[in-house]
Amino acid sequence: MPKRPHPETGYFGKLDVIKKRKIAEEKRLKLAKEELDQLKNLHWRRCAECGFELETIIFKGTAVHKCFNCGGVFLEDGVLEKLCGEESHVLESILDIFRC
Repeated sequence: MPKRPHPETGYFGKLDVIKKRKIAEEKRLKLAKEELDQLKNLHWRRCAECGFELETIIFKGTAVHKCFNCGGVFLEDGVLEKLCGEESHVLESILDIFRC
């Protein structure tokens, strides 16, 4: 007849499983963060269209990112609203300055 496990053994066994599950989850999250960081470093300040490096230029006191290879212009969150909020013809001004 098999021996029944001692209650303490079951308790500590459950604690061990919980601990190992937590360690595995932390490793998974760390790996995901490392992969995201690696992707960010790979694509940071690169054109979404052609992959060329973006150059930061100042337009009306605001930094915008321009690709001199394909002519793409990229704005960070809130920049378009900042630029458009002050002048009514700002979009045409932007298009004029960035046309190749």
